[in-house]
Amino acid sequence: MPKDIKTASELGISLREARDIPEVIGAMYGANGLILTESDLAPEFLNLKTGLLGELFQKLVTYRIPTAVIIPDSDAHGARFSELAREHVKHPQIRFFNSEKEGREWLEKTAAS
Repeated sequence: MPKDIKTASELGISLREARDIPEVIGAMYGANGLILTESDLAPEFLNLKTGLLGELFQKLVTYRIPTAVIIPDSDAHGARFSELAREHVKHPQIRFFNSEKEGREWLEKTAAS
């Protein structure tokens, strides 16, 4: 298991507002992947109307940080959120998973390639 796959909790980071995004980017310097769980994200990030999740994803893509977002029930956050999760099924850098195990496996494959 690559040691350079980090969880937000291992990094001591939680995303509560937009100004937390640069902290995540900085903490990931040199790492090969990030695991974000539902509890790492404030409800505002899960409400697509705020634009915070889009802003976060844009930064993660720009800085080429492969990210597994662990949301066991994307339907719980609305139809648009579920649609976003489905759209990211084959995304090269950001994917949604039901479990941390699934997300970690994908990140390990991504880091190995």
